Amino acid sequence: MSDHDATVRPHQHSENIEAGTTRTLTDKEASKVAIGALVGTAMEWYDFFLFSAAAALIFNVHYFTNDNATAAAMASFATFGVGLVARPIGGMFFGVMGDKIGRRKTLLITIVGIGAVTGLIGLLPDYGAIGIAAPILLVLLRIFQGLFVGGEWSGAMTIVVENAPLKRRARYAALPQIGSPIGTILSSGGFFLMTLYFSQENFSSFGWRIPFLAAFPMLLVALYIRSKLDESPVFKELVESGETEKTPIRTVLRDSWKHIIIGMAAALLGVGGFYLVTAFLVYYGTRVLDHSASLMLLGTLVAAVVEIPILIAGGRIAERFGASKVIIYGGLLSAVVAVPAFMMLESNNPLVVVLAMTLAVGALSFPYAASGTVLTGLFPASTRYTGVGFAQNVAGMVSGFVPLLAIALVAAAGNHWWPAAAMLVFLSLFTAVAGVIAPRMSVDLPDFKH
Repeated sequence: MSDHDATVRPHQHSENIEAGTTRTLTDKEASKVAIGALVGTAMEWYDFFLFSAAAALIFNVHYFTNDNATAAAMASFATFGVGLVARPIGGMFFGVMGDKIGRRKTLLITIVGIGAVTGLIGLLPDYGAIGIAAPILLVLLRIFQGLFVGGEWSGAMTIVVENAPLKRRARYAALPQIGSPIGTILSSGGFFLMTLYFSQENFSSFGWRIPFLAAFPMLLVALYIRSKLDESPVFKELVESGETEKTPIRTVLRDSWKHIIIGMAAALLGVGGFYLVTAFLVYYGTRVLDHSASLMLLGTLVAAVVEIPILIAGGRIAERFGASKVIIYGGLLSAVVAVPAFMMLESNNPLVVVLAMTLAVGALSFPYAASGTVLTGLFPASTRYTGVGFAQNVAGMVSGFVPLLAIALVAAAGNHWWPAAAMLVFLSLFTAVAGVIAPRMSVDLPDFKH
């Protein structure tokens, strides 16, 4: 018996259930669920990117007061990272909930948590008003945000693939990924408009809070759309046949720990690479290269707009040729683009700076488009929410410290960009290798190209 047979056989029944249930699904149903999931992921990324932009521009000044600018920036980005450390814990908690009580109910809880915490950050007094309580409360809110986000992406991706015809999974799994650029456009766009509308002093004192407070009305819209989602037919069938997993965490850690590592590697470039060429570059461009904050935010904005058609194209290519191939070649493309993109960043020409950020984001968006398909394919339906939550959130946790590590390495290299470019090359190749390994570890489903 081959290794592949050994990994597949324990889950054969849930695979048969999944293959049978998804045969009757239509594109209309799949589109409805994908758009409902997209609204939630857009909200999730809006909140997370808002925090990353604020970590680069606001928190290091108003919540972490320090005479050493690099130390204050590192404390600020460490707070950014703390939320990501909380993500695997949230992924475990909500993953178990999703695999036991259902994908839909769990996703309603996560979206409320994310929106409420983000709005509260916008209401939080700064260090000047309440002293040491300000950074402590900021860290606590960030931890709660991380817990809820930990259950969001994995659930959204799971409910989308389980509501899509098998042949078209890659196409629909790319749609929730568009939540990332939409979240970036809304968050960076919100900050960009505030920098234009308010003076530097007013933006710094209260203007930055407005995009955070906007999370409250956005939450109501997201909650309404998500409440209309249908439960996954695969999960319903697992419940009816008594095949739901009693102990998802134990089962995943016992049977699928290798899959978690490969899934984490497959997701790492799309998340960690993105933080490197957005959050870190905003800091590096403004603090080291003396580019204006508005130029760096504009670069992030343009890159996010270009990312949307790339994600759609990545999903279509993955549908036709297999998601793992998109991860392999996308990772290699990102590695090739890394050094030229960083060299262009040093230009005094605003157009070249924006193009540099767009190139870097565009290249890593191909693997990101296919990562949801690869991750959901690594785990059987009975433990999918938990398994995907583990893999994605470990990648997210590691990614949270990418900007922090880049700041430290670049400072140690006399503020030269080469260590950050080397990090992007490493992340790109690491993800490409995962694309090579993933298909032989994935669940065996008819008509589904890994």
